[in-house]
Amino acid sequence: MNDHPDSHHDHEHGSELSEAALRVRALETILTEKGYIDPAALDVIIETYETKIGPRNGARVVARAWRDADFKARLMADATAAIAELGYSGRQGEHMRVVENTPVLHNMVVCTLCSCYPWPVLGLPPVWYKSTPYRSRAVIDPRGVLKDFGVELPVTTRIRVWDSTAEMRYLVLPMRPSGTEGLGEEELAALVTRDSMIGTGLPLSEGRAR
Repeated sequence: MNDHPDSHHDHEHGSELSEAALRVRALETILTEKGYIDPAALDVIIETYETKIGPRNGARVVARAWRDADFKARLMADATAAIAELGYSGRQGEHMRVVENTPVLHNMVVCTLCSCYPWPVLGLPPVWYKSTPYRSRAVIDPRGVLKDFGVELPVTTRIRVWDSTAEMRYLVLPMRPSGTEGLGEEELAALVTRDSMIGTGLPLSEGRAR
């Protein structure tokens, strides 16, 4: 089942994305030629924000929800406010909704028109999230996309695809791994992957923390 909560889908950066990308690339080329930046170092910084700093915020949100039933209730009722309680707010995260995975329902997030993404909790969007193949296939063949990411769900598990817009961004609350009842919040956060909060992956099991 696919869910498109806003048919208007008023993206704030759709048609200008390619032009902006070209301008950034041109600026990067000029700065590199003048010796102001090192492309390799820039790649490391971008990778850090994509996979470590940003997703770590979201992982803390998930870990708090796993351990604190009251916080989870607030998170499901008003994700924007609950996430702000932990100090994560700002541009690209003004309107948040959290969707919960269960044994019978798996949620996955996509932005079909561009790359709307919850920066305050997940950092910069990965390249594949912005790619045309992911944006198109996630809607028509979500189970196939999950298989490409190494996730094979039972045939009885329903998959729901949420389409992010400028008005609403989504964070998946993955299922807590079994056998983690005695773990503290930081230990739980270490099990939460960026992809599990997009819905294209699952949390790590205990013993496989990053």
